[in-house]
Amino acid sequence: MAMIPLLVKEMEQEAQTTRKMLSIIPNDKFDWRPHPKSMTIRSLSTHIAELPTMITLAVTTDVLDFGGGDFKQEVLNNREEVLSFFEKALEDSKAQLSVTPEERLEEEWTMRNGDEIYFTMTKAEVIRMIFCQIVHHRAQLGVFLRLLDIPIPGSYGPSADEMGL
Repeated sequence: MAMIPLLVKEMEQEAQTTRKMLSIIPNDKFDWRPHPKSMTIRSLSTHIAELPTMITLAVTTDVLDFGGGDFKQEVLNNREEVLSFFEKALEDSKAQLSVTPEERLEEEWTMRNGDEIYFTMTKAEVIRMIFCQIVHHRAQLGVFLRLLDIPIPGSYGPSADEMGL
């Protein structure tokens, strides 16, 4: 069974839920954080929006070295910028993945910071981990928004807000 069509399908399914969550962020709350050790909504939503770029990196490179200046986070200042960046990153990652030969997914990819290696996995494992990271951080954003008393959309079924609870 071919993996790439399944990965692209899963990416689009998760993107639908991610769009719903990113689209309810109030523009006046981008600097809010629930705790001093927490990210701001700006940092968190930007990270969610940029995660699909990691899929492109995984299929087009063999290493990401934060110590080498290979990565710089965008500065996104409102919901429209976050959604636009997410859509562009998503489309690029789907396009790159769609033209990637299946056997390339078995090659190793490393994330490091100079001499410190965070992990080495196959490209397929990295893509699945990125999906998990999107879901994880999207849930984190849901908690942030819930603390601000913003109704939360459902992810894999209706939310308590959608059910009127």
